[in-house]
Amino acid sequence: MPIHKNSIIPLTIESLSSDGSGVAHYEGKAVFVPATAPGDVLNARIVKDMGRYSFAIVEEMLQPSPAHIEPDCPVCKPCGGCCFRHLNYETEARAKQSFVEDAFRRIGGLDTPVLPILPSPLEERYRNKVQFPVGLDAEGHVIAGFYAGRTHRIVPYADCKLQPSELNQIAAFVCEFMEAHGIAPYQEEKHTGLVRHIFLRKGWHSGEILVCLVVNGRKLPHAQELCAALTEQFPVIRSIVLNVNRQKTNVITGLESISLYGPGYIEDTLCGVPVRLGPLSFYQVNTPAAEQLYGVARQFAQLEPGDTLLDLYCGMGTIGLSMAADCKELIGVEIIPEAVESAKLNAAAMGVENARFFCADAGKAAAKLADEGLRPDVVCLDPPRKGCDEATLNAVIAMGPRRIVMVSCNPATAARDCRYLADRGYRPLRAQPADLFPRTKHCECVIELVREN
Repeated sequence: MPIHKNSIIPLTIESLSSDGSGVAHYEGKAVFVPATAPGDVLNARIVKDMGRYSFAIVEEMLQPSPAHIEPDCPVCKPCGGCCFRHLNYETEARAKQSFVEDAFRRIGGLDTPVLPILPSPLEERYRNKVQFPVGLDAEGHVIAGFYAGRTHRIVPYADCKLQPSELNQIAAFVCEFMEAHGIAPYQEEKHTGLVRHIFLRKGWHSGEILVCLVVNGRKLPHAQELCAALTEQFPVIRSIVLNVNRQKTNVITGLESISLYGPGYIEDTLCGVPVRLGPLSFYQVNTPAAEQLYGVARQFAQLEPGDTLLDLYCGMGTIGLSMAADCKELIGVEIIPEAVESAKLNAAAMGVENARFFCADAGKAAAKLADEGLRPDVVCLDPPRKGCDEATLNAVIAMGPRRIVMVSCNPATAARDCRYLADRGYRPLRAQPADLFPRTKHCECVIELVREN
C-alpha cells in the first residue's frame, strides 16, 4: 500500500540513525521516527514522504522497548539537544559505536576494526561550558535557555542536566539582575538590545568559573554592581568578562573581550597539561572523557625518544603537550592566535622545552613544512567537524610519517579522510570510539594509521 502524508502505519523500530531517530521499514521503505528506541512497536503518522524514505512521528506506542525510558527532562523534545534522553545509556553507547562502524564501512569502504566504545565517566552534569541565548518570553520577562531545533526560538529551562547545576544557577541569577535593572536582551530581528548570550565555563579540576556576557556594545549598565552580586553569591567565580559582538551574525562570540572582574580567564588542567581558558579558547567540553580520549591518542602514537611529533589543529596544545615527554621535538600548528599563545604559556608552565608552536592554517603550514624538508615521525590530526582538506592530507603524505593519529568529532568525515589516506599508502589499523557527549547524537573517535611499505 503506498504511503503519503498523514498515513498511519504499523512499525517496529530496528535501529538508530546518526541524527538520533529510530529507523524502521515499511514495505521496503525506510521510515525515520524521532524519540523512539530499537524494539519499540508503534503506529506512526507520516509527516513527510521523500519517495525512497519517509519521516514520521509516534501516533501510538503499542509496546515500548526495554531500552526506552521516560525522559527526565520536561523540555528535551522542544529543545532537541538531548536526542537520546529517552534511551538507557547502554543502548545509546551501542548506537554510537554502530555510527562509527557504519561510517567506516559505508562512507570509507574500509574494514577497519572498531574497538568497543569508551563510555563517558559521567552521563549527567559533564559539560564544562554552556552558552545560553538570552531573550524575552511572551510576558516580557528575561529568559535564558536553548534554541529549539532549526529555530531561534528560546526554550527556557532552569536546570539543564548536561552542565553543573551552579552554571544553571548563575544564568538564572544574571537574568534576574537584567530584569531588575532594565538591561535589555538582544533582539536579532531588529539588531537592538544588549545581552546576546550568557557564556559560562568551569574548570573541571580547579572548580574556577568564568562568566562571559556576549553583548551588542562595549559597556554594560550596572557592571560593577553585577560583579559584586555575582561574586558574593558564587565565590568560585574567578573572572567576569564582556565579549563584544556587534555583528548581524549567528556566530556567538566576537573577537574583543573586556575584563570586568579578575584576570579574564580561568585555569584548569587536562591530562596534566595546565590550561588557561578565556571566552575564545577551544576546549573539550567533557574533561574526564577527554582525558580518556587523549590517553588513547597517546597510546596509538607509539612515540619513541628520538621522534618528532607534528600536531596539526593543535588548539591550546593539549594533545601534543600530553605527549611531549615521549618524543624529542613537538611542533604545533593552529590558526587561532589566542590558542597559539595559550599553547606557548602552557608549555612554559609545564617546563617543556622541546615544543614550538606557530599560528597558521593547517594545510598551508603542513605544505610549507614539507617543502622545507620536515620529516615528522608521527603526525596528530585533530580537525574540526568538516574534517581535513586535501591540501592538509597531501602535505602530511608528502612528509611520510610512519604513523598518523586522527582525533575526530565526526565519524563521517573521519571515514572519508581515512579512505583518502588509505588510497595513498596509510592503512587505518583501528578506530576507538569515545562518548564525550552523552544524551546527544555526537561521538568522537581516535584512528591509528600506519604507513605501508
